[in-house]
Amino acid sequence: MLNLKSYLVTFIACLLASNYALADRPNIVYILLDDAGYGDFSCYGQKNFATPNIDRLAASGMRFTQHYAGSTVCAPTRCVVITGLHTGHSFIRGNSEVKPEGQRPISAETITLAELLKDAGYRTGAFGKWGLGPPGSEGDPTNQGFDEFYGYNCQRQAHTFYPKHLWHNSNKIPLDGETYSHDLIVEHALDFVRKNQDQPFFCFLPFTIPHASLHVPESTIGPFRKKFRQFEDVIGRYAGPDVRNPIAAFAGMMTKADESIGQLRDLLVELGLADNTLIMFSSDNGPHREGGHQPDFFNSNGGLRGYKRDLFEGGIRVPMIASWPGRIEADSLSDHISAHWDVLPTVCEATGIEIPEQIDGKSMLPTFLSESQQQKQHDYLYWEFYEKGGTRAVRFGDWKAVQLRLNNEINPPILLYNLAADRAETNDVAADRPELIAKARRYFAAAHTPSEHWRFRAR
Repeated sequence: MLNLKSYLVTFIACLLASNYALADRPNIVYILLDDAGYGDFSCYGQKNFATPNIDRLAASGMRFTQHYAGSTVCAPTRCVVITGLHTGHSFIRGNSEVKPEGQRPISAETITLAELLKDAGYRTGAFGKWGLGPPGSEGDPTNQGFDEFYGYNCQRQAHTFYPKHLWHNSNKIPLDGETYSHDLIVEHALDFVRKNQDQPFFCFLPFTIPHASLHVPESTIGPFRKKFRQFEDVIGRYAGPDVRNPIAAFAGMMTKADESIGQLRDLLVELGLADNTLIMFSSDNGPHREGGHQPDFFNSNGGLRGYKRDLFEGGIRVPMIASWPGRIEADSLSDHISAHWDVLPTVCEATGIEIPEQIDGKSMLPTFLSESQQQKQHDYLYWEFYEKGGTRAVRFGDWKAVQLRLNNEINPPILLYNLAADRAETNDVAADRPELIAKARRYFAAAHTPSEHWRFRAR
């Protein structure tokens, strides 16, 4: 007998929104960098290094200026991307470790984007960092709709780019601790595309770059050692081998990621798949400050306030690029307010799958296709985060409300910013707009579903 989850996934997948043939449906590639900030790409203003392949991706499609991460750390963002639920409703709302390897698993009842696509006839693969359930658990990627997984199951293991093992489906692959993991991950992702070129595929690429440690082969870091000689005596320590000149290493890591994206796009062109592939590119949260990385030197947060683990703009506003030749206008720009929980409904609409009910996301496809009059808007975007004292935030229109210290105080004050006039969130106007504070409180209440695993300690 089918369990409830299998029945629901099968039922939803069968409700196709259009009747065009499976062979005509686009391939989907979703690339998620790890801890790259809004300003870490030259097409978003980076001056200290170049990202030419990512720039070309943006030039071939649409670049978003008001796109937001699912969370401000790794695991909950990944959960948001694949479920279409924001952190007030998602099963995973923070990083929660499991020993000896892995993180708290998403539930067996969770319906994921990979399951929807797989049941609709897509081949599905994930290559990079998972963090949503230990090997063999209900949260294992192969139990959540992915036909193939290669990479780090566990986020802690991904703190070094020279691991002693990676996972290929249920197989633990021993490594020598001297092989650069990103190269192996990219190799398997490209092989997945080659193997599945004759049928629609979903390739999910949650790369580990540029998360600390700031490891990158010397052949890539070398030119930046010369450029940033003043940091040659600085040592970055996080996990695995120490890093000499982490400033040069960070630039090298971003160059490495950019080159990998170029490899992928070149392969799609070589196989004749480029025109029928929707590529989306983003980052899981704002820039980190670990392992010797100096985000202020690089202006990694693009002049926004905050970093990873903050719900200010610098911690959650992230790059977003969408490219689909012939469908998305080349070199276009969008200020549509959107978030990672919009990915699932966007992919569903683009592939002809009925969008599930009871999700928080709204399809961005009308914006992709320059049909702005048909684009549904969010009443608000919402986040909750349980580290650093406990924080929640809501954006509604141009207004952003942030409430801190929820683990320490009952009903602490709410900060209010007008992002249209103050994108850096320097001027708290809460005292002048009590009606907007009241509205923010209503949104906070409406957006949060209680969870046995995620509670603010002072509540």
